[in-house]
Amino acid sequence: MPAKKSKFKVAIVIPVKNEENHISRLLDQVYLQDFPMDKIEIVVALGYSRDNSRTVVEKFKKRFGSLKILDNATGLQASGYNLGIKNTTAPYLMTLDVRSYFPTKDLIRSMVETFESTASDCLCRPQPLAPPDSNEFQISTAYCRSSILGHRPGQEIVEDFEGPIDPISSGAMYLRSVFEKVGYFDESFDGCEDVEFNYRLKLAGLKSYLTQKIRQAYYPPETFRELWTQMYRYGRGRFRFARKHDEYSIMQWLAGFGVGVFLILLVFSFFSTTMFDYFRQMVFVYLLVVIFFSGYLAVQRHYLGCLLYGLVIFPAIHFGLGLGFLREFLSHASKN
Repeated sequence: MPAKKSKFKVAIVIPVKNEENHISRLLDQVYLQDFPMDKIEIVVALGYSRDNSRTVVEKFKKRFGSLKILDNATGLQASGYNLGIKNTTAPYLMTLDVRSYFPTKDLIRSMVETFESTASDCLCRPQPLAPPDSNEFQISTAYCRSSILGHRPGQEIVEDFEGPIDPISSGAMYLRSVFEKVGYFDESFDGCEDVEFNYRLKLAGLKSYLTQKIRQAYYPPETFRELWTQMYRYGRGRFRFARKHDEYSIMQWLAGFGVGVFLILLVFSFFSTTMFDYFRQMVFVYLLVVIFFSGYLAVQRHYLGCLLYGLVIFPAIHFGLGLGFLREFLSHASKN
């Protein structure tokens, strides 16, 4: 017996945890879209929050009855996505990070039109960091992250390109049938779950297409602590991805190896003058590289914040990623 046709066209799934300001802004932008609201399913998967995230979402539900609130027991983004996907029926699915920003009011309409005109299974969006109302630390983080030294994302995210593409770094919108073919997000991941899912989509040979019409932006972390936590999670996710798919590369290991050498030299420097000299030289060279890149970005981007904040942003990126990767590596090694 054929499945009943959904009355909805688009499903939007948003995992939320401790993001009262961002979820309010994002839902406002969704409801201002130039697209029939009776054709959109909106699901907010709520993890346990210490702030007023639930209160904010419940206020939106009173205004817009189509909004569905689901409890996400683990609080993980992967389980939030899966929960929302399984509780919607629309043929087109958009997975949204709560820190996403819609620069135009026709993004959802453009998404549907692109799906229908390209016959793609997955749509990839350019995602430049730092929306217009970002603070100085966020803008500086965006510039640092987009540099070679700063865990540079795939070129397709930031450059003007349109056409078939590898979805790993930028896939975010899917046909419902994709999940029937490749499964759901891996809930053992806390970071990089989207990369891992898009990798499976690529392995399945499904068609992915990038268009500038669905360009989004993203709010980077607002503080050093938030950036560190994010990078640490990414580092752990990187190792889990590499282990799961046996996909190892020099770049994936570089941060973990570098932090490992740094820690070893630091420990031995307490017992050996020679080791202390090596450690001091290593720190000196690293700081020179960070200062150089921070200054270069300040000149290139015409933004002094890159020089002021780059001195803490780059170490947060490198050491956060490295320690996260190293932790997962040591945990895996201890079990074997």
